[in-house]
Amino acid sequence: MYSSYTHHAIKALLCLTLIFASVSMLHAQDKADDDVAVDTNAPDGTVYCANLTYADEKTSVCFSDQFLKEVREETNINAYPSFEDVRLDSAELFDYPFVVMTGEGKFTINDQQLTNLRDYLDSGGFLLASAGCSSKPWNTSFGRVMRKAYPDAELIRLQSDHPIYHSVYDIEQSRYKSGGPRLPVLDALEIDGRVVMVWSPDGLNDTANAGPECCCCGGNEVKSARKLNVNILAYALTH
Repeated sequence: MYSSYTHHAIKALLCLTLIFASVSMLHAQDKADDDVAVDTNAPDGTVYCANLTYADEKTSVCFSDQFLKEVREETNINAYPSFEDVRLDSAELFDYPFVVMTGEGKFTINDQQLTNLRDYLDSGGFLLASAGCSSKPWNTSFGRVMRKAYPDAELIRLQSDHPIYHSVYDIEQSRYKSGGPRLPVLDALEIDGRVVMVWSPDGLNDTANAGPECCCCGGNEVKSARKLNVNILAYALTH
């Protein structure tokens, strides 16, 4: 159990995200060079997060960005309040310290996408993977991708005392659409002792806040997704 002192100390550490100032500045400059619209009012140190397009134009429009706004309110992380779209096989992927990969149904990715994913994680990027609407075919496909990318690695099931559950909010359990409250299931990939990927098979899309066309109609999505996503982003940027 984390003490109140430890909890606030962890929050204070979030000021370390200033190290991402140079990343975000380069990111904005790259966008300007490519004649892409940039928020010129965004201050230095802004952290940009991306929603991946992968496989055959697969992406998500139902992963809520509300947690980015909450991160800004609850921590010293100056997260840009909405996702930016980026292709998994693009060089621009490496401009983002944190990316989300989600969707429904089965999929495969090509060799270029696989190489980019592995290089991105190996070089310090962080991936949050979420099965839209608890999609079992998506989970199966994503598991195959990770085994192909890291055949010698074994995913770790995070336990309740892992810092991800306590970086901003203390999360011991969550409500679900069905069944009783329980600790949200998170599987992680570690490289050299650093967590580089977190995967929620139930889903962290927070579809209730993703827009009027979005719902988790047949799945068992994590109800505390927004707060857990805040925790995951904070953890990713401070570890």
